[in-house]
Amino acid sequence: MIQRFFLLCSGADTQILEDCSPGERTKYAGIGATVFFTAVMAFLAGGYALYTVFDTVWIALGFGLIWGLLIFNLDRYIVSTIKKSDNKWSEVRQATPRFILAVIIAVVIAKPLELKIFEKEIDRVLLEQKNDLTLANKDQIAQQYNPLMGTLESEIQSLKDEVASKEAETNDLYETYIAEAEGRKGTLLVGKGPVYSEKRQKHDAYLAELVELKATNKEKIAGIESQILGLENDYGQAVQNSQPIIDGFDGLMARINALGELPWFPSFFIFLLFLAIETSPIVVKLLAPQSAYDFKLEDEESAVKAWVTQKVAQRQKIMETDEALNEKIYGEITEEQAVYAHKKQKAEEILRIQADRFHDIQVKSLR
Repeated sequence: MIQRFFLLCSGADTQILEDCSPGERTKYAGIGATVFFTAVMAFLAGGYALYTVFDTVWIALGFGLIWGLLIFNLDRYIVSTIKKSDNKWSEVRQATPRFILAVIIAVVIAKPLELKIFEKEIDRVLLEQKNDLTLANKDQIAQQYNPLMGTLESEIQSLKDEVASKEAETNDLYETYIAEAEGRKGTLLVGKGPVYSEKRQKHDAYLAELVELKATNKEKIAGIESQILGLENDYGQAVQNSQPIIDGFDGLMARINALGELPWFPSFFIFLLFLAIETSPIVVKLLAPQSAYDFKLEDEESAVKAWVTQKVAQRQKIMETDEALNEKIYGEITEEQAVYAHKKQKAEEILRIQADRFHDIQVKSLR
């Protein structure tokens, strides 16, 4: 039962194989098993590839089944259409395009399975890429906010510098009137005279202005800091909104690119393995000598070809004979006087009827 199933998978003619040796049936059952299990691997590969795209098991299984059946049909066609003959170069020529197609199929099957086999290593590469993308994304978003935040911070610093400058001037005036009172500067007279009072008043005026300036600038700084806080919140929200896009950066193309970042030899080895599996039926057919199955298949195909050629030739002869008979028969009829007279009589009757009919129409038109 299993052997019969694999024989069907090989694309061979089971009726011819029934008359062949057990070894011949075993050979084609092995070819059919290779075709079947290649389709199974294609089902798994296609299903996993679509699962990385849609994250839905049923869609992945449905597509994987369709993909597996497609690969099964292609492999079965490739193997079944290679015909054995005495001319090896003819076999090579007919196998070359099929071999190229088998290589393409091997690549398509191997790549998704490589993604699954090296999944942990690919996840590590993707994590590094996501971290780099996160940092780059933060820098890119920051470029939109940094200029305005820098301007606002400059305004705060200017306000602080204005207060500091005013405070320094006030302190200088304080030192001036104290030195006047102690007789260290100014009039060099110890005591609180008129000059001291004048300098004290000037200091008190600057001190009042300083207190007012501090209050005003403090209010302005609070407003600017509120704007900076709003910009920082906007920046954090923008980073947070864009982060899910980076976190979702693990699709099929991203994984294939991440696989390219890994050492090439293990991936190449897996590709060679699937290439050997995919092309083995073709290679076996090319290397194997003509067997009983090939001779019987050639006999049946040549018998059908000869029969069709014979039928076409017979139809051609029948058509040529029929044309010759028709020419001869109608040629003899043209020479028969009785036929000529009958034909002439009927033509005269038609002309009389036409003339009478025309006469009646003309008379009616004149009335």
